[in-house]
Amino acid sequence: MKRFHVHIHVDDLAHSIAFYSRLFAAEPARVEADYAKWMLDDPRVNFAISTRGDTPGLDHLGFQVDDAAELAQLKSRAESADMALLDEGATSCCYARSEKHWITDPQGIAWEHFHTLGNIPVFNEAGKTPEAGACCAPAAAPAPVPGREKAAVACCAPGQC
Repeated sequence: MKRFHVHIHVDDLAHSIAFYSRLFAAEPARVEADYAKWMLDDPRVNFAISTRGDTPGLDHLGFQVDDAAELAQLKSRAESADMALLDEGATSCCYARSEKHWITDPQGIAWEHFHTLGNIPVFNEAGKTPEAGACCAPAAAPAPVPGREKAAVACCAPGQC
């Protein structure tokens, strides 16, 4: 079963954890020095916040799946959307080991499709991130969109990954 995923950059993690904990009436399932995640069942969403990145706000959207077959189905749909697909395969990011791929929508919003395989004790593992520092979201969309300062942002500033 799929779970909707939202990742937002925040300036003040503690303040944001308090806000979202009250909003969701639930404490985060995972808290780190730079990251927090809620795994909500109503609605079914993986909601994450972090202090990594440039500007506060939406980093990316996505779908988390329970198995490789669902991930393959999402990959097929992404490929049919005629957008450039970044297939990371096995990767480590956001305190988890997973299989994932990315597309960027026509507005420049990054969409992540992933299957979490397990937790890791660090945000990412050195030397296991793709080029351009994109440890969580593609660094840029295929084409800029008028009226938007950035097409998509990476989850880590250069040199952090």
